Parts: sequence; C-alpha cells; structure tokens
Amino acid sequence: MACLASAAVLWGCASPPPIAPAPAPPPLPVPAPLPAPAPAPPVAQPASLPHYRCDNQLEFDVRFVDDTAVIQTKSQGTEVLLRDAGGVTPQQSVYSNAKLRAEFGLGTLAREAMLRYLASPQVVKCVRD
Repeated sequence: MACLASAAVLWGCASPPPIAPAPAPPPLPVPAPLPAPAPAPPVAQPASLPHYRCDNQLEFDVRFVDDTAVIQTKSQGTEVLLRDAGGVTPQQSVYSNAKLRAEFGLGTLAREAMLRYLASPQVVKCVRD
C-alpha cells in the first residue's frame, strides 16, 4: 500500500504544470495606404470642325479627310464629296458628288465657300465662323 501512496504522490508531482494560455498573436501590420492614382492624361479633344453660315440660313460643318469633304447639316443631313479639279489659288479647293459642288478657300481671307446644287441653279454663298 505504501507503494500506492508513493505512486499517488509521485503521480501528483509528475503531472504537467498547468498550461498557460498562448500569448496573443502579434497584430497584423496595417498595410500602407495605396498611393493616389496618377491623374489620367488629358484626352485630346477633337478640334472643332470648320463651321459655315450661309446666306440662305443654311449652316454646316465640314470635315476634310484625305481627298474628301464631309459636309454635315442639320436640315439636309450629310454629304460626302470627293476632291475635284478646280480652284484658282492654292487656298482654294473644290469637292463634288452627283448632287453638290463645293468650293472652299474663297474670298480675300480664304474664309468663304460656295455651294452649287447641281439639280437646281441654286448657288449658296457661305462664310466660315
């Protein structure tokens, strides 16, 4: 019996010490704030198209691309004209299609244009803004 008592005493001594709670993990590092995004480069705005006002209340914009002139009016829609022979000076240019002939670069400041509608004898004089 003495052995049992000794074993019980030893058992009590042999038991592991109480486990201390694990230390709290270190706090996660706070990420550095992201740098502000670089401002977007300015978007190139298309240059405004030449705008003409005519003597019969007609107004139009024209875009010259390669050997074409695209005339856009609110009332008559869009006309695509091809480069044509003509023009007395280097500033003058002539464009035409089956319905319309347009002459640009007229006048002393080369700011005038003339539209000739081929189905009628109508000639319209215009000035660029």
